[in-house]
Amino acid sequence: MRKSYVINNIKLNEFDALIKITVEMSKYLYPYIKEILKSKEDFEENPVIWNDFNKRFIELIQERFNVDSMRVKKLLNQAENEEIIIKSLLILSFCISNQGYQKLKNFLYHF
Repeated sequence: MRKSYVINNIKLNEFDALIKITVEMSKYLYPYIKEILKSKEDFEENPVIWNDFNKRFIELIQERFNVDSMRVKKLLNQAENEEIIIKSLLILSFCISNQGYQKLKNFLYHF
């Protein structure tokens, strides 16, 4: 889904390495992830954090992904992306557990 001029598939060991890095970063970012999810729950009282996160998420997608892809268009569609964002944040928040690596790997294989 990323912008790329060369069609190449990621190798399994590279995929595993990226998952390990993501799990470690999610541990580091857990307080922020928790705050974003909490902001979504209390959207009426505090929409700022959720709106900032959602805006930045869309900016990064547009900047780094192939916006002509149907999957990417779905991520950019405000009506459809909220569920994907929340599910992704929940999975990242679960990555702080001992089974975080396996949980994230399973999620990405079935995405």
